Amino acid sequence: MKILHWLIATVAILIAAYIIPGVTVTLVGAIVLAVVLGIINIFIKPILFVLTLPINVLTLGLFSLVLNALLVLLAAQIVPGFHLAGFWTAFWFSILLSLINALFGPAYRRT
Repeated sequence: MKILHWLIATVAILIAAYIIPGVTVTLVGAIVLAVVLGIINIFIKPILFVLTLPINVLTLGLFSLVLNALLVLLAAQIVPGFHLAGFWTAFWFSILLSLINALFGPAYRRT
């Protein structure tokens, strides 16, 4: 079941990279990026979310979008074969990636 989640995340990354201009990713880069984003979302994101909670409350949660974009930029620095044109590219990439994962998410949760 974890492998199916990993494959869906990889396909979501490839789809989002195809749609958003300024994103380049190789197939191997997409596979590695799925793993790296998973690790970042497990270990780093909760800590940053707690640290930025006051600004999240002030912005009614919209700062979470900025936080997601910054984490995608971090992943772009780590993963070879994945490049972003800038912050706004990472911003739209993270939003589209979340939407695609939400769309395909129930497919692996049913199994």
